[in-house]
Amino acid sequence: MGASARMSVRGVFTNMSYEDHTSKAMWFITGAAVGATLALLFAPASGKVTRRQIRRSVEHGTEALGETGNNILEKGKELYEKGRQMADEAAQMIERGRKMVEG
Repeated sequence: MGASARMSVRGVFTNMSYEDHTSKAMWFITGAAVGATLALLFAPASGKVTRRQIRRSVEHGTEALGETGNNILEKGKELYEKGRQMADEAAQMIERGRKMVEG
């Protein structure tokens, strides 16, 4: 297996690992928001205080989801650029091989 093939295989494993962590983070944030909301609903507080606490929890959850979305977007851009570079390198290697065969 050539160096470029090994590199792409490692890239696949790295991508899968990143996606796994991102998915876990999203589920954790969602679970935390649901748990906080339920805790507030069953907490002995006035309706006004409870609504304010729920609103704050939703705002924090929204911010966290936004940050996670931005992180995913940035990682996607990085992976796209890596893929483009690998495709360019492969095209160059094919062209060099073709020239060698033609003489």
